[in-house]
Amino acid sequence: MLPAEVIRRKRDGATLSADEIGFLVGGIAGGGLSDAQVGALAMAMFIRGMDSEERVALTTAMRDSGIVLRWDLDRPVVDKHSTGGVGDKVSLILAPVLAACGAAVPMISGRGLGHTGGTLDKLDSIPGYASTPSTEVLRRVVREAGCAIVGQTLDLAPADRRLYAVRDATGTVESIPLIVASILSKKLAAGLEALVLDVKTGSGAFMAAREDAEALARALVDVAAGAGLPTVALLTDMDEVLGTTAGNALEVRESIDVLTGAAREPRLLEVTVALSAAALVKAGLAPDEAAAREDVIKVLDDGSAAERFGAMVAALGGPADLVENPADHLPAASVSRPVAPERPGYVSSVDARAVGLVVTALGGNRRREDDTIDPAVGLSDVAPTGAQVGPDRPLAFVHARGDASAEEAATALLNAVQVSPEPPAERPVIIGRVG
Repeated sequence: MLPAEVIRRKRDGATLSADEIGFLVGGIAGGGLSDAQVGALAMAMFIRGMDSEERVALTTAMRDSGIVLRWDLDRPVVDKHSTGGVGDKVSLILAPVLAACGAAVPMISGRGLGHTGGTLDKLDSIPGYASTPSTEVLRRVVREAGCAIVGQTLDLAPADRRLYAVRDATGTVESIPLIVASILSKKLAAGLEALVLDVKTGSGAFMAAREDAEALARALVDVAAGAGLPTVALLTDMDEVLGTTAGNALEVRESIDVLTGAAREPRLLEVTVALSAAALVKAGLAPDEAAAREDVIKVLDDGSAAERFGAMVAALGGPADLVENPADHLPAASVSRPVAPERPGYVSSVDARAVGLVVTALGGNRRREDDTIDPAVGLSDVAPTGAQVGPDRPLAFVHARGDASAEEAATALLNAVQVSPEPPAERPVIIGRVG
């Protein structure tokens, strides 16, 4: 086969065979396709789309472009993936919860870009934490701690790494078939037996429209099933910050507070419990979701989930006493100030994307992939929709490196939040389910 001829067939609307897709993916991973050819292929797939069989073939070929982990454990291997949002620190809580409930969790996570924060960026705020260890270290930590939240190693789905970089440069990131293959190829390469997906919709999500989020959720579940991975997806609300913080070290601190019971914001807790329960049922660790939810609350309340988190952090090079003494280790910004509206009222609506961009402007997210992140900056004590705010009740506290950036962040945050005389109607955080 000639790469240009196969790419031309896709450009002209043909359905590619599994052999043709495998040939192209091999060229992406091995260098047989030039960057120009990879970009042309991504654009052809973006414009022409892919049917269900093509999507499964692309995903499994990308999975097989590197090693596929095999686990010899007496526990089911489970994971979760989120499509990203503002203040989404669920993975930091969910992974140790599942481990405490009897699962093994090799969680391959990513970094943030634009208005969303990445799980690895949060963990990088922990001194010494090795967020991109070798596959051997990943295996050891999962065996010892029950969970390991790490980045994609060089030998897992290498075709995805190259294809994603080209997609980002060629305006083809938003293609559902390519999103699905990117997400699932890494999860399949991790050797999972069950997967739960958090597909977000709302102003702070990449798929802001509900119908787009539902289409993505359905595609993910269908392709995962076609590749032999039992999967369920929950649609969750991203029309406001999830939890009370946005910013890397601040989100780690909030996650620890949830694990220890020091503070548990209701929406964050509900998303975490719902996703954890769905994963436990899919993995066969609970007979139904009611029993699974009880198990999740139990490991949160008895401290065993917090112990798993602490063990994971220590095993990956972080402080052994992070759970007990987070303030001694997590970086803090030099400036912290409240942001309050001039008139009292209720938080009626939030532009979550704009709030994420406030954190980006402070230096807490990346504008481009090679930006350096400031782990200490961000927002804390963020008032949820429906909360009473006013001159003496702040919308949030800004954490910044200087007075000028704090002032700019305060102005932008006030513009992102609407305050009304009457409280808004309550809005559920779990919107739907697929699979």
